[in-house]
Amino acid sequence: MLSDFPALWEVTKDKKVVTARHSLQSIWKVGLAGEEQKEMVVNYLVDRFKNCVQETNYIRFDIIQGLENLYDYVQNAFIRNTALDLIETEELNKYRKKYKSVWK
Repeated sequence: MLSDFPALWEVTKDKKVVTARHSLQSIWKVGLAGEEQKEMVVNYLVDRFKNCVQETNYIRFDIIQGLENLYDYVQNAFIRNTALDLIETEELNKYRKKYKSVWK
C-alpha cells in the first residue's frame, strides 16, 4: 500500500466531484493498516486540507470527517489535535462551526 498510495490518492482529485468525495471519504481506512500508513494518510489529508481552498468546502469537511473516523479507531491524540488545528485555520465561521460539529 505504501508504494501504491499516491495512485490511490489521485482518485480523490477526480474531475467528478462524486468520485472524488467517495474516495476521500474512504481513504482514511488505509491508516488502519499500520503506523506508517496512518502517518502517511494523516500527512496527505493535512496537506490537502491546507491546499484545497479553491475546491468545494465539502472536500474540507470530508477531510475532517476522515481524520475523525481514523481517530475513533486508533485513539491517537495527535490526530485529534491536528484536525482541531486545521479547523481553526478556516476563515469562514460557518464552515468552522460545521467542521467542529464532527468533533462533538
